[in-house]
Amino acid sequence: MNLVDSSVWIDYFAARDTRQVSILSNLITSDVIVLGDLILVEVLQGMRAGPQLRLAQAIFSPLQRKALCSPDLAPIAADNYRLLRQRGFTVRGTIDVIIATWCIENKIALLHSDRDFEVFESELGLVCTK
Repeated sequence: MNLVDSSVWIDYFAARDTRQVSILSNLITSDVIVLGDLILVEVLQGMRAGPQLRLAQAIFSPLQRKALCSPDLAPIAADNYRLLRQRGFTVRGTIDVIIATWCIENKIALLHSDRDFEVFESELGLVCTK
């Protein structure tokens, strides 16, 4: 299974030619993508009503959806943030901390194009789709 970050979905819908978009294009047809609720919000809030929004909804519709934050995960995510700060790393966004922590805790690979996840990979064992 793979969780795909909004950074990749946004590039996908903008038809950017990136390595991550190419990987996503292959994953879409293989039923191995999990869609996180926070990622869904990030992607859809940037779209205008019309053909692109309808396309996104059609692509997202069959995907398995997961809530990424919960009362059990929140303190673990906060611990991860503090641990990284102690090691000299600052993650810019709370949602990224939640996404990375959810993937680590659920042993799900993350496909991303956001540098904030690299520290989770090197310091906390986040598995990233390559």
